[in-house]
Amino acid sequence: MLAGLPQNNDLAGHAEAGFELVYADACLLVLGKPAGLLSVPGRGEDKQDCLSTRVQQHYPDALVVHRLDMATSGLLLMARSITIQRALGALFERRQVDKRYVAVVDGELANAPGADGWGLIDLPIAVDWPRRPIRIIDAAHGKASQTRWRVLAHDVAPPNSTRLELAPLTGRSHQLRVHLQAIGHAILGDRLYGSAAVQARAPRLLLHASALGFVHPVSGQPLQFNRPAPF
Repeated sequence: MLAGLPQNNDLAGHAEAGFELVYADACLLVLGKPAGLLSVPGRGEDKQDCLSTRVQQHYPDALVVHRLDMATSGLLLMARSITIQRALGALFERRQVDKRYVAVVDGELANAPGADGWGLIDLPIAVDWPRRPIRIIDAAHGKASQTRWRVLAHDVAPPNSTRLELAPLTGRSHQLRVHLQAIGHAILGDRLYGSAAVQARAPRLLLHASALGFVHPVSGQPLQFNRPAPF
């Protein structure tokens, strides 16, 4: 228990609201976002249903700290005050939040060389302005972007695929999707960056935010949350 912080309140009460409440205390919420749901409202009446709106109907003080792509499922963090939102935002900026993802990619990606099994994709990313929201690798104008990766398994449904664990060191939009497409192993089901064949191999984007670790901004206690991929 975190001293002075009521935690894990109403954890079982929100399935009907369309989101999973993984953790709650007086400062922050950890949520499970389903694939196909926006993190925040978009433009147009048809894009107002989103995770933040659903959560705020039950927690009016909830504030967005970071986002997941609409097609991505998994763990997402919200703050319960401006002060905590700023504190958590600073953790992300200082790269003091450990984010892990699971993805299934096209083809067989060989194990990374090195004793620890982790490889690094270090490719700068820029917006492709004529095709927004598409991002591209752009050595001249792109922002520095790094993704660590390691192989979890090969050929585990569907065949000719590789299951990866991903640890982004930077937080560019579409970073994981762009980086994996750039090295020739697009994420299965990716409607933005995959070929028609890659898109047809899965009914959804096979990318899931599986782990989130950080130090609580009030108590100083390390927190770690894990949710296995639903694919």
